[in-house]
Amino acid sequence: MELLSYITSKIKLDPEVCSKIVAAFKTESYTRGAHLIKPGGSSSKVYFIEKGLIRTFYYKDERDITQFFFDAGSFTTPLNSVFYGKQEPYGWETLEDTIVKVIPYHELEAMCVRIPEVQRMLFLAAIDTLNMFVIKLESLQFQTAEQRYSSMMEMYPEILLRVPLGHIASYLGITQQTLSVIRAKR
Repeated sequence: MELLSYITSKIKLDPEVCSKIVAAFKTESYTRGAHLIKPGGSSSKVYFIEKGLIRTFYYKDERDITQFFFDAGSFTTPLNSVFYGKQEPYGWETLEDTIVKVIPYHELEAMCVRIPEVQRMLFLAAIDTLNMFVIKLESLQFQTAEQRYSSMMEMYPEILLRVPLGHIASYLGITQQTLSVIRAKR
């Protein structure tokens, strides 16, 4: 999804103002397997994913654990860096060739002052992202491994075609062997 389409789906603005917003973002392209941020790194950018898929991950006991997947049509930003001036515990990796629109957070913040509707759009984007994290947390707390897998397939039906099984298993909080057993039952 292009940034302009996203903006117009969330807020109503004059086309000229929309064009100015889009122009403030720069385009970055990454090949599959690129690291936008490494664990322990930082960034002050806000990202809008136009094409591709990004996963956030961390290391625990020398194992690579997937925290989350960000698909096209979503905003994301490294919260620890942007809001707290800390290093990121999470790495960001592209799982496909990816195109993102980026803007330094301080520029986006200034834009929100000039164009209050942008603040509303970002609020709605933050609520969407927060909801996705709540759904994941609730699934880890209240669902069995099989239920978590089923829920993921309902929410992201094409994910198996796009993401290695090891990343899916770690995202679900299970081993790859458990994931294989669940999939064999279907």
